[in-house]
Amino acid sequence: MRFNVFKNTVLLFVLVLISCASKVKKENDFIKPEHELKEVIVGANQTEAYLPLLKGKSVGIVANQTSVIFNDKGYTHLVDSLLSEGVVIKKVFSPEHGFRGKADAGEHVEDGFDKKTNLPIVSLHGKNRKPKPEHLEGLDIVVFDIQDVGVRFYTYISTLHNVMEACAEANIPMIIFDRPNPNGHYVDGPTLKIENQSFLGMHPIPLVHGMTIGEYAKMINGENWLVDRLQCVITVIPVKNYTHNTSYSLPIRPSPNLPNDKSIELYPSLGLFEGTNINAGRGTEFQFQRYGAPFLDKETMSFTYTPIANFGSKYPKHQNELCFGEDLKNESLDGEMTLKWVIKAYQNSTDKSKFFNTANFTKHAGTDKLQQQIENGLSEAEIKATWQEDIEAFKKIREKYLIYD
Repeated sequence: MRFNVFKNTVLLFVLVLISCASKVKKENDFIKPEHELKEVIVGANQTEAYLPLLKGKSVGIVANQTSVIFNDKGYTHLVDSLLSEGVVIKKVFSPEHGFRGKADAGEHVEDGFDKKTNLPIVSLHGKNRKPKPEHLEGLDIVVFDIQDVGVRFYTYISTLHNVMEACAEANIPMIIFDRPNPNGHYVDGPTLKIENQSFLGMHPIPLVHGMTIGEYAKMINGENWLVDRLQCVITVIPVKNYTHNTSYSLPIRPSPNLPNDKSIELYPSLGLFEGTNINAGRGTEFQFQRYGAPFLDKETMSFTYTPIANFGSKYPKHQNELCFGEDLKNESLDGEMTLKWVIKAYQNSTDKSKFFNTANFTKHAGTDKLQQQIENGLSEAEIKATWQEDIEAFKKIREKYLIYD
């Protein structure tokens, strides 16, 4: 009987050890690197770093709906916060989609006044995409604070270039409030050939560049991309507790048709459909999470939807027409962009002559070779192999300007 008691006691002890070991392992499974345990602090929130640089100055601000300071109540717009701090803001410059972020992609936005603050707004996506000398007259400094998503044809980085150039010409310094790049953990895609330069791509960088706005500004200066090799005097307020591998969920839509993390993840791949006659979810609540067209093969493309006019898309492709395509809201990409959906859509077009809008597709791709490669039936692997030399060359240049690991 004593033996049985001893045996039961040993067994209980062993079970307790196993239980404790299991618990330790489970807890250790969730231990994150130190920088990920700390809250990411965007540049705009670091008022102690930049308010001394703005006090007593006449300030211009390049901003949109993402230009906010986070607080216990959620967030406050940067313009409202700075005004409450006594900063003298003379003018607001707004990028594509406008100051409040409600305009369609590509829609011209007129100059005007902000209803809340009565500040004059100069549109940089209307008659002018670069501030004129008279727009900068009387300004001592310009602040740039816009959330980017790390894709070459997302036009906020073109606006950054134009503002830097105008400020360099006027000898006005800039402060850039940096924010995380949700697609900043990889570099991928075709590199722009300079003959295809446009507002959808101004410089020879891959489609997914893996840089923050602050890092990209440093590259613009460092690579002498401004007119006449001018240099813009910039001060970057970097993000705290951030690396390029830090996951970051955007709390505000960066533009009307990027409603969530999934759309931002798939945007580098599905954004190429903007240069085709394929609808990429505009006119639905699943923008850049599906694609389709009336002329895709309905047997292969069994998913259907009908785009209608909605917030952010007044005139979507194939409005009020039944589209056949694919639902991608449950798809996941691990640190790369893919061509598989563009290739599949082309291969399953019942009329391939309807597929490409050649000039627009070339602007988005940055090269005319991609359309030719798809039309010639090259596989995704074969096409991506042709990008690698340019990507590796870019990465070496990129290293010089990185602020974050």
